[in-house]
Amino acid sequence: MYRFGDMVLIAFPYSNNEGNKKRPALVLLDAGDDDVLLARVTSQYTNTNFDVEINEWQQAGLLVPSYVRLHKLATLEKVLIDRRLGYLSSNDLSKVASKLNEIFGDL
Repeated sequence: MYRFGDMVLIAFPYSNNEGNKKRPALVLLDAGDDDVLLARVTSQYTNTNFDVEINEWQQAGLLVPSYVRLHKLATLEKVLIDRRLGYLSSNDLSKVASKLNEIFGDL
């Protein structure tokens, strides 16, 4: 079972469903079934209101400074996860939780 804040390596599908790319992703939710809700992680900075910078990226098991893209979510099967890379620091996890609340809190 995975937990909120786990960084995993997974074959993340392209949005056009034509192929995938093995990349890091942040676990947002594991409800105990066969699937997990993930947010894409990238090293490419874009100036959006949906990206969260990972300050302690090495603790998260990442090779380079990276960003969580909270507008790039996917529910994927756990069997697609290659391995757990690390875990977000409490500061980075707090930033992600705050941004999620900002984005989805008023629904």
